[in-house]
Amino acid sequence: MHKSGLLLFAAQLALVSPAFAEANDDQSDAASTRPQAKPPVEVFSTGVAKGRDRLDSATSTSALRGEDIQKFGPRPLGDVLRTMAGLRVESGIGEGNNNYTVRGLPLAAGGSKYMQFQEDGLPVLEFGDLFNIGTDVYLRNDLSIAQIETIRGGSASTFASNSPGGLINIISRTGDVEGGSLQLSSGLDFDQKRADFSYGAKLGENTRFHLGGFYRQGEGPRPIGFDGWRGGQIKFNVTRNLAGGGYIRLYLKLLDDRSPTYAPYFVNITGTNSNPVFRSYPGFKLNRDSVLSPYLGPVVTLDENNRLAAFPISTGQHAVSKSIGLETQFDVADWTITERMRYSANSGDFNRAFPSSANTVSAFAASQGGAGASAVYASGPLAGQAIPNGSMVNGNGLLALYYVSYVRAHALDDFTNDLRATRVWKVSGGNLTTTLGAYYASQKLKTTWLHTAMDIDVNGGKTAMVDIISANGTAQTQDGYYAFARGTSLFRRAFDVDYRVFAPYGSINYHFGKIAIGGSLRYDIGRVRGSLIGADLGGGRKGLTSYDINGDGVISAAEKRVAYLPLTEPAPVNYNYGYLSYSAGVNYRVAEPFSLFARYSLGARANADKILFTPVVSTTDGSVASSRDKADKVRQLEGGFKFRKNGITLNATAFRVTADDHNVLNGSANRTDRSYRATGVELEGGVQRGRFSLMLGATYTKAKITADRLDPTLAGKEPRHQPDWTFTATPQVDFGRAAIGASIVTITKSYAQDSNLLVMPGFTTVGAFATVSPMDRIHLSVTAQNLFDTVGIFEVNQSTVPANGIGFARSVNGRTVQASLRFDF
Repeated sequence: MHKSGLLLFAAQLALVSPAFAEANDDQSDAASTRPQAKPPVEVFSTGVAKGRDRLDSATSTSALRGEDIQKFGPRPLGDVLRTMAGLRVESGIGEGNNNYTVRGLPLAAGGSKYMQFQEDGLPVLEFGDLFNIGTDVYLRNDLSIAQIETIRGGSASTFASNSPGGLINIISRTGDVEGGSLQLSSGLDFDQKRADFSYGAKLGENTRFHLGGFYRQGEGPRPIGFDGWRGGQIKFNVTRNLAGGGYIRLYLKLLDDRSPTYAPYFVNITGTNSNPVFRSYPGFKLNRDSVLSPYLGPVVTLDENNRLAAFPISTGQHAVSKSIGLETQFDVADWTITERMRYSANSGDFNRAFPSSANTVSAFAASQGGAGASAVYASGPLAGQAIPNGSMVNGNGLLALYYVSYVRAHALDDFTNDLRATRVWKVSGGNLTTTLGAYYASQKLKTTWLHTAMDIDVNGGKTAMVDIISANGTAQTQDGYYAFARGTSLFRRAFDVDYRVFAPYGSINYHFGKIAIGGSLRYDIGRVRGSLIGADLGGGRKGLTSYDINGDGVISAAEKRVAYLPLTEPAPVNYNYGYLSYSAGVNYRVAEPFSLFARYSLGARANADKILFTPVVSTTDGSVASSRDKADKVRQLEGGFKFRKNGITLNATAFRVTADDHNVLNGSANRTDRSYRATGVELEGGVQRGRFSLMLGATYTKAKITADRLDPTLAGKEPRHQPDWTFTATPQVDFGRAAIGASIVTITKSYAQDSNLLVMPGFTTVGAFATVSPMDRIHLSVTAQNLFDTVGIFEVNQSTVPANGIGFARSVNGRTVQASLRFDF
């Protein structure tokens, strides 16, 4: 374990602190942008029947107020969530498409399979790990956020669908606090300009509104030679309080934003598997550089209709979402009725470049063009210039084959409706809370995967395309394109599938004296219909052809490697599923500041696109033969204690989790069917003493693969990317007119792949902020992410130290420093 990790863990055992206040039952503002003299009561409402004091609830929960989020600047949501106790987050991939999990549940592929993202109590997408389109691509961190609540395990599996691991709920401000803010931000050591705004006010005695959002533009934290970050969002809601109690609220949101995706990049790996050494190559720093540049592209390919197209590589993650939501709560005959509904029209284009191979100039040229082959620049300022074999071009002497994936999300439209009724009964001196509910969702998946393949040099921010010429003068590439496909593989696919979910649910909780006993049930009924197109479906379907891309009448070597869709040979998707979820827990309030709890839960996650294009789904009738292939079950046993007194809080939860996982690794190349087991402990807490506060968190996890039905040799191995320990710490000192603070995240070592050979070293990142208010309502702040410019490696493609030392790895972003000026009014 790293020395910093040991010190941080010791600090956590001594001082462990409160998760901050949560929203009221109507999910209104949890905190204003101005300091409060006394923290509000800790009431938690996400993933439970009724908001209640955390010490009376048999659940593991955390929350973070909007004002505390904003102290560290307008950073991506993934960077915020990795500071919250209990969550395991691999951020640094981009604004979205980061990876999230909890309690040792596997990160076999990307996104958030077992934890569902919600915005104001409803899911953003029904499935959190769609290929190349994780839920967080449709979420942004800005001044409109009142609070983030997370529940890990517990009743999350019965109060939401497809969330057996837990829930992450982004709660919006609703105008409870009148006034607003305008914030202008600029990178000091990177190119980004940003404006944020937030304003709430009354429209009458019983009506209020809130309007917020942001716009930004710039190159971003890594030099890429163009504005990779462009766009923003606007969120609006209006609330009307009803005469007989309750409220009705309308939500509107428009998101149109672009940001780059950072892939695994070149790294020199030496040493041994158990003690590897990772070094950046000259001309390419792993935590600061990118292959993206103005000299790459466009993404030339056949489109979804097999017509020639060229898409800009600057598209990055271009997320577009237009949503409207309605929420109301009122009382009828002692029942509290809560209705939430939202429709979101989600779409966008998402491209990323990822490595296939890299080698020295001579070896790389020979691998494509045979002995004596040579390389010449095809783009950039050196276009037409030869690259001598054996040269140390760019100081590293490397060339590479990169695949560019361009996913077109034509429609990811999502409709959800959650209706519930809750009543509290007085029974034998206690409170009996009963809840009945019904959930309906419709999730559209209409996407097309397109690819192209480029030969490039290794030159951070200035990467150019390269042609390979055989010794006899025959070009193996065309203008730097090796293929207009994913190499000679396929993976050109079209999805047009609709998921319908209906789930009745109910809960009962009896609180008498110091004891609360409760349980909940949910039954999910799913209907999946649609069609797939792609040569990967087999059955004689063809996916590669020759095509005169440049129209010169000659078919070059690269033009013989062109992928297309067999549009006249679709395969159906036609199956139903159903599964039961349940959760039961008991909480004992030993004393006012101290409680004990225990809970057992069974939940599941319906398998979405990760089983499509696999033998699980019949290509003749679209059926799925085995029910175990339709949904993956998660079982959780947890128990712990909670303490809160005089500004000190300590929450501890021990857990044992088992889970199934159908997934696809390495961008759809390898199918998996596994079971896992994990045990561990979550710690969360901190201290508030005058001007000083400290939030802390730690999670210890031991996990293993208990069964692998496709590769039995992996049974007993530890899952990849699973550290034993994760630590978080957020110390702050507030002097009134000035404040300083830090955000520290440590993870210990883990394995790069499930074979348990190559180790990824642990690392610590530190964020920091300093703010000063020279006069009322004016605040100047400077924030830093990864202050010490750590190379924090969280993904490695290789399973062992490569013989030639050339590997591919993904690191957190290097140091970025930003200044902001905020006006409150």
